[in-house]
Amino acid sequence: MATFKETAQAYEPKQTLNIADLDRVNLSFPMEDRVGTDTEGKDFNYKVMVANNQEYRVPNTVLEEVKKILELKPDVKFVKVTKTGSGLATRYSVKVSQ
Repeated sequence: MATFKETAQAYEPKQTLNIADLDRVNLSFPMEDRVGTDTEGKDFNYKVMVANNQEYRVPNTVLEEVKKILELKPDVKFVKVTKTGSGLATRYSVKVSQ
């Protein structure tokens, strides 16, 4: 049986990654809704994609870009999401991937 110290040292907090952390995004992976709490204690909703037992947050701007891509090319199966900036200045771009 592990000790408290060993358990604490091995502990890794659960975190939600960002969709831009993936090399490419499979559009057939499942999406789920989540509720978080902001610094003011207010609830907010967000979407995550589940891949390889990890959760990747999917910003609404990425969903909008993928929707535009699918309207032009409905057979797209993979995209690549890139992220620039941070905080309120974060921008995402989405490109078709092979």
